[in-house]
Amino acid sequence: MKHICEFFSIKYPIIQGGMGNISNASLAAAVSNAGGLGTIGCGTMNPEQVETIILETKEKTNNTFALNIPINVSPYTDELINLVFKHDIPIVSLSAGNPAPYIPLLHKKNIKVIAIVASVKHAQKAQDAGADVLVAEGFEAAGINSNLELTTFTLIPQISKNVTVPVFAAGGIGNGQGLAAALMLGASGVQLGTRLIATKEAPFHPSYKQKLLKAIDNDTCILGRSVGQVRRVLKDPYTVKVLDLEKKGLSPVDYREMTSEEHHINGAIHGDVKNGFMNSGQVAGLIDDIPTVKELLDGMMNDAKKQMEDKLNSLSMTFTQM
Repeated sequence: MKHICEFFSIKYPIIQGGMGNISNASLAAAVSNAGGLGTIGCGTMNPEQVETIILETKEKTNNTFALNIPINVSPYTDELINLVFKHDIPIVSLSAGNPAPYIPLLHKKNIKVIAIVASVKHAQKAQDAGADVLVAEGFEAAGINSNLELTTFTLIPQISKNVTVPVFAAGGIGNGQGLAAALMLGASGVQLGTRLIATKEAPFHPSYKQKLLKAIDNDTCILGRSVGQVRRVLKDPYTVKVLDLEKKGLSPVDYREMTSEEHHINGAIHGDVKNGFMNSGQVAGLIDDIPTVKELLDGMMNDAKKQMEDKLNSLSMTFTQM
C-alpha cells in the first residue's frame, strides 16, 4: 500500500473513476485534496472542454490528478494525449479499448499509465503492453461494463494472482469494509465512482444524490444486453423505457443514441429521469449519507483498519480455542 501511494504521490490508495461527460474539476480536486487520486474523465468531450476542466482543476488543487481517456468512446483520443503532454499530467488511465499503442508514447514523457481491465486475459495483455497499474472492474460497477459480467469478489484474486503490477479493485466498493475486503483479495487499493456522487462537493443534481440515499440492493439495472453493450444504471422511467424497447428489438444504433452522454447529462446534471439516466453501481444500496470527500476517504481508511484489526483478533481467538 505504501509503495502505490508513493508511486502516485497520494496519501490514500483510493482513486476516482472517470465519469464521462459529467466529469468536473470540483470533484476531481476534492478527491486529490483529500488524499486520493482525483481523475478527470474525458468521455466524448472535445479537447477544448477537457482543457477547461484541466485548468480549473489545477486552480483548485496542487496535488496529483489523472486524466481518463476512453479510447474507443472518444473521437479525440490523439488530441487528448497531446493535452496530457501540454499540461504535464503525470498519470493517465486508459479504458474502453486497447491501451498498447499509447503506453510507449506516455512512458516516453515519464507519464504513469493505469489500464482498466475486466478479465485475467485483458489484465495480462495490459501488463505485457507496459501498464504500470491495473484497475480491475467487476460487474457491480456503474456505467459501461464488460459483457463478461465477472464480479469483483472473484475477479480481483484471479487477476492479482496472474500479474505482477499493482491492481486496484473497482465495482461495489464504497466504504471501509469494501476497502478492507479488496486489500484482502490482493488489491493494492480501490477505485470509487458511485460513492463519490453522494458527496457534498459533487456538483450533480440533488435528486441523483437522493436516489442513491434511498436505493436498496436491487435498485440498479443493466441496459444493453440485447445489443452487447451493457451499462449499469439506476432504475427510473427512462431506463424502464429503454429496457422495454430492447425487448421489442431496439437496434444497436438506437441504443447508442438513447444511452449517449447527452442523456447521461440529462439525468445526472439536470435530474430529468424522463429523458435521461443516472449511472450507478450496486454499491448504491450501501450509501446512507452525503459526507464531504475528505470525510469519506478518512472514514474509509479508519474503518478499513478497524475491520482488519477486529477480524484478525477474532480469527486469533478462534485458533487459540482449537
